[in-house]
Parts: sequence; C-alpha cells; structure tokens
Amino acid sequence: MSDQQATVKALLESWLSTRLDEKASTWLSEKTAAVRTGKKRLFYTAFSAAPRFVGKADLQLDDAALVDADEACMGWDPRAWSVDQVARTLLVLSYPSTDATAYVDTLELLYETADVAESVALYQLLPLLPHREQFLSRATEGLRTNMTTVFNAVALKNPYPALYFEENAFNQMVLKSVFIGSPLHQIAGLDQRANAKLARMLSDYAHERWAASRSVTPELWRPVGPFATEVLLPDLERVFRDDDPVLQHAGALALAASPAAEAESLLAERPDLKANIDNQTLTWDTVATAVFA
Repeated sequence: MSDQQATVKALLESWLSTRLDEKASTWLSEKTAAVRTGKKRLFYTAFSAAPRFVGKADLQLDDAALVDADEACMGWDPRAWSVDQVARTLLVLSYPSTDATAYVDTLELLYETADVAESVALYQLLPLLPHREQFLSRATEGLRTNMTTVFNAVALKNPYPALYFEENAFNQMVLKSVFIGSPLHQIAGLDQRANAKLARMLSDYAHERWAASRSVTPELWRPVGPFATEVLLPDLERVFRDDDPVLQHAGALALAASPAAEAESLLAERPDLKANIDNQTLTWDTVATAVFA
C-alpha cells in the first residue's frame, strides 16, 4: 500500500470512528480484516452489505476535514459522501492490490455488477484506488450512463478526470454536464483543463440553444472566456448585455479572462462589475451560488 493510500485509509477510519456505533464499527473492522485475505466472494458480499450494517447517514464533514481530504488526495472533495460510501471505500482499499492485474480484474467485476448506489460509491473513489491509471476506460464508461447520479460521481468533485482524461474525453464530460444541468463549478480542475476546442464546443452548443429560443447556463462561459478571441467575443458581448444580471456577471467574468483587446473595452462599459471582479466580490463562485440557489 502506498503512503497516500495509507493516509486516505487512516482519514476514512477517523471519520467513521465518531459516526458508527459499537456494533457497526465491529462489523466493519471484522470485514476489512477478512477482506485483506483476498477472498473475492467475501469481499463482494461485504461491499454489498455495508449499508445494512453501517447505515446511510450523510458524512457531514467540517472545513478542517475537507482540508485533510485535499491534503491526502489533491482535489478530492468528499463533502457529499455518506457513511456507507466511506465504509465501501475502506473495503476496496483493504483488498490486496500487490498484483495489479488481479486487483483490477476483481474491481472490474464489481463495477460491472454494481447497482446504482454501489456504482456511485465505486466511481467516487476512483482517485483513491491503487493502480488508478488502469481504470481510465472504466471511468469514461461511467460517463456514458443515463443515470445522472452515476455520471456526477465521475464528473463532479472528483479529481480523476482532470488527472487522467485525454482532452476529448474531458471536453465531452463538460459538454454533457452542461446538457444535463450538472454544476460546472463542481468539476475538479475545470479551469486548468479548459482549452480552445472546449470553448468552441460550448459556443456551438449555446448557438443551438439560442436558435431554439432556449436559455444557456451562465456557468457555460467560465471555460470559454480564456479562449474567447475575435471569433467567440460576440458571444460574450451578447451575454454581457443580457437583461439577466446573473448572465451579465458571467459575461463580465468571461470578458475579464479573455485575451482579446476588445474584451477590455467592453468590460470598461460597466466599471461597477469590473471593480467587483478586481476586488473579488464577483467571482465564478458567486455566479454559481446565484444559479444553484
């Protein structure tokens, strides 16, 4: 087990230590010890049974715990996790992983046979896995689902896509997130992985929506702004001049990130918004809060 996985396991165990009663804690301790023997049937059975013995309560982490999570695995955000998801993660991390092929094969069968709740747990824990780079195909497969909760387990609050997805896979994930209404601000590494091709894709999507007299989420413009040169600048101007204040704010933030000289001139028309951007009272986080309030 790597130092990172040992740190993650210790962190998960500490969270559960104050959230499980004696009976549930004993059950989990016995099962994680048994799973370390590498018996597949026992592992699968324990993974499936975990919610019945530990419950499904929300984890409800405080800010300090979130800092610990990020230090253990950069970008990992388990604030929406539940107790049973933590228990299942401990079981997965307890299974012997020295033989990479055997470990991957064992987990692949679990992914293939999982119900919705089990799938969510399995996709959420991708960045914590041993040999995690070997689960790339499995991660992209999770994005093809028509179940929003499973898709979001891969796409949101999960550093795995930003770390391992190729550009096209990452872009398709972002586009689908927009299409199904998932919050873009919860995509780990979105700003770092944004690219010119993604900006063009999102612009094309916006034009399709506009042509059908339909709205576009203000968050769409976040990864567009840094790549909005002359071709895409009219899109930002349209959003910036919209009657909706939230769209105006998104347009202003996108203009502020644009490398086009004309963007600065447009933004100068609203010195109030520019000042709020400069003093950071207007950010993409404040836009997201307004969109998902």
